[in-house]
Amino acid sequence: MAARQFRWLLLGELLGYFLLGGWLVSCGWTPPQAVGLALAGFFGGRLFVVGLTFVLMLQGRGAVPLELRIGPYGALRMVLEEYLGFVVLFSLIQPFESFWLGPDRLAKPAAGRPPLLLIHGYQCNRGFWFWLRPRLEAAGWTVATHSLEPVFSDIDAYAEGIARRIDEVLAATGASQVILVGHSMGGLASRAYLRRHGSAKVARLITLGSPHHGTLLASLGLGPNARQMRVGSSWLSALAAPLPPGSVSIYSCHDNYVFPQQACSTLEGAANVAIGGVSHLGMAFSPRVLGNLMAALEPSV
Repeated sequence: MAARQFRWLLLGELLGYFLLGGWLVSCGWTPPQAVGLALAGFFGGRLFVVGLTFVLMLQGRGAVPLELRIGPYGALRMVLEEYLGFVVLFSLIQPFESFWLGPDRLAKPAAGRPPLLLIHGYQCNRGFWFWLRPRLEAAGWTVATHSLEPVFSDIDAYAEGIARRIDEVLAATGASQVILVGHSMGGLASRAYLRRHGSAKVARLITLGSPHHGTLLASLGLGPNARQMRVGSSWLSALAAPLPPGSVSIYSCHDNYVFPQQACSTLEGAANVAIGGVSHLGMAFSPRVLGNLMAALEPSV
């Protein structure tokens, strides 16, 4: 469903550019000029959205530990990575996630390695894991994915879909538990599942850039799920539930969606791991995030 919505939005945008270009040509513009304007709108509009998130983040950011600070070059690279991630994920990967990812490969997991269930964040789908999933599989993990639908919903409503997907993964792999890995709102949806169903089927929870205490950016979001992610929301206050042993919250001190970063991202009852120089969508393609995730997956964590 989410992929179809992404395709319709993308088609509507391209159709709008086509109609605008046709009108401009009828007004005397040359076709190359009309195409140039369309490309500027397509890429420039996305650059504006990304830039706005960083401007807002700079106004509400938390303190960055000295060892995680980045210079101008690191900041520029991070913004570029976020922009490329935005364009690739929302214009290419997620609208056509079934083509890029195909079905999950749910083989019997190696001994001592429960299957992973990857859960994406707000306004995304399973295509978010396009880069990370094959690298986790190459490291010997059995990996499943799940799309949270509908896009704009109460986060509690996602718990039942997660419960069904966990049962499907356990039945297909013969395992008794999964490890939940949630990015952004996916971490909150995983905790909503744990509050409702307990941790009997979950060996560990690992979150990546999740707003465990909300985010200032949520005030600009749409839907009940965005309202639930506002700082100080009653829903977040009631979310507390026991976590599986070894749970981990990995977050970036430069996250441009979840801020103030440390105050919003730390999770009581879990090991909190701060990293630097990685943006919110940049986590989807970050070797640094992959390395920390691999470390968090080890039983010693």
